[in-house]
Amino acid sequence: MKFKTQNIVVLLLVFVLSHTINGQQKTYCNPINIDYGYTPFERFSTQGKHRATADPVIVNFKDKLFLFSTNQEGYWWSDNMLDWKFVYRKFLLDDKYTHDLNAPAVWKMKDALYVYGSTWESDFPIWKSTNPTQDEWEIAVDTLKVGAWDPAFHYDEDTNDLYLYWGSSNVWPLLGTKINTKTMQSEGYTKPILKLFPEDHGWERFGEYNDNVFLQPFVEGAWVTKHNNKYYMQYGAPGTEFSGYADGVYVSQKPLDGYHYQAHNPFSYKPGGFARGAGHGATFQDKHQNYWHVSTIFISTKNNFERRLGIWPSGFDKDDVMFCNTAYGDYPTYLPDYAVDKDFTKDMFAGWMLLNYQKPVQASSTLGGYNPNFAVDEDIKTYWSATSGNKGEWFQTDLGAVSTINAIQINYADQNVEFLGKTLGKSHQYIIYGSNDGKKWTVVVDKSKNTTDVPHDYIELQTPAKARFLKLENIKMPTGKFALSGFRVFGKGPGEKPSKVKNFIALRSSPEKYGERRSIWFKWQQNQLADGYVIYWGKSPDKMYGSMMVYGKNEYYFTGADRTDAYYFQIEAFNANGMSERTEIIKSE
Repeated sequence: MKFKTQNIVVLLLVFVLSHTINGQQKTYCNPINIDYGYTPFERFSTQGKHRATADPVIVNFKDKLFLFSTNQEGYWWSDNMLDWKFVYRKFLLDDKYTHDLNAPAVWKMKDALYVYGSTWESDFPIWKSTNPTQDEWEIAVDTLKVGAWDPAFHYDEDTNDLYLYWGSSNVWPLLGTKINTKTMQSEGYTKPILKLFPEDHGWERFGEYNDNVFLQPFVEGAWVTKHNNKYYMQYGAPGTEFSGYADGVYVSQKPLDGYHYQAHNPFSYKPGGFARGAGHGATFQDKHQNYWHVSTIFISTKNNFERRLGIWPSGFDKDDVMFCNTAYGDYPTYLPDYAVDKDFTKDMFAGWMLLNYQKPVQASSTLGGYNPNFAVDEDIKTYWSATSGNKGEWFQTDLGAVSTINAIQINYADQNVEFLGKTLGKSHQYIIYGSNDGKKWTVVVDKSKNTTDVPHDYIELQTPAKARFLKLENIKMPTGKFALSGFRVFGKGPGEKPSKVKNFIALRSSPEKYGERRSIWFKWQQNQLADGYVIYWGKSPDKMYGSMMVYGKNEYYFTGADRTDAYYFQIEAFNANGMSERTEIIKSE
């Protein structure tokens, strides 16, 4: 479909007058929008080359956030958690490595930032920099003799001690050792820190639904946060390729022993919605001293290790319980500068609803079975693809009624892409048009001159737009076909929000009888106005920090429960117009 060129000049003027892109932007949206590199491995690309990273670490160094992740040939930094600047840097200089750092460890110690990558050998250097916004690094020590896979260093500012934690295995536990800060080597005594107990903790069982018995679960991704003189050991389980990939936490008064399982686990968990998975991450503080947790989001379509990154509000409550808020975690969320006075347990969602879930769509062309409706089904694993990546390919979504549009997220998919490894200087270019009737169009967003690589572009409109139809027209792709895993429109519809959910029940084997108590089956009466539901859960009615998002159904099979403990639950319905009142809290013994 083409547009009359004589209208575009006027429409561009309207756009300039009424919309400001990223001007005083208050929100972000997961997956975060950074120029993810492509997997460097041919063996991971047999079903198609694709972008991939995981195992992120964010460290606050001099009030700037530094983000490192797997196989990126560099890192990003930001002073607002929205605009990320990439610094190209290969830390592994030996030609025998196809990749760069895998699951890198990053930590601040005194006046420098340090970096180290995963290895089973002792041939990687530890790097340091006092000015990491530039490519200014030196070798702190040429080899770490202990070697470590999935390493994490924790520098204790109170005691001037340095500790190393590591491990990624479905056999061995996570390990820890003390590092001499002068020699930067282990002092020789290694301690086992923790292992998994899937027989007690349902969420630690392997598999998409924690029910695959062919393989034992993996424990990995160690990370330690010190709070109120206690050490919070975070760990990922049960496997990176699953929606239930999560981070748990153990707590101790000592850095290397005495750890006990926090009752409220997993603390970082997002098994439903568009961006699923919240495991193998790291917790950091922004410049306002608020906590956030960065972690891995799975796609696992072209390869099990096809992944992205997400950032979630986190923290510690008045009882020193560590929590992470992932409810509506892939909807617009407040940035640090606009979250200073908000309750991180519940008030971080901007309140803009998804307007085009499963709504009618049209497209300029369709490649094979990559159907247009896959771009609005809230599943990052599925996608629509045009037959080409040419200028003029387009995708159109119908919101069903004229609605208020606050933000748009464009999630590109990789179809017939050409690249391996990190690419620089690439860009996406496009224009988004809006219409009330599908005939007369105005420009809502113009990125036809964009010069950056934006695989998960998120645009917050400074002035909300009004439209029923939105059309995304391709101008330029970095590589491959014009393909979308999610064209997501956020704002407020003109209709009625759902009423309170009725007949919400939790079915579970009783403590006195033999049964599978690690799994709980929820049922409720379908709400005709609902697009989906959010179930909140916890082991105390005042600590319901866990959540699951469910689209379209009136049941959910929760397989992440701890066997011996009672739980509390409540549910709310949502649609494009808002959220219902939550139900009364119910208890499952």
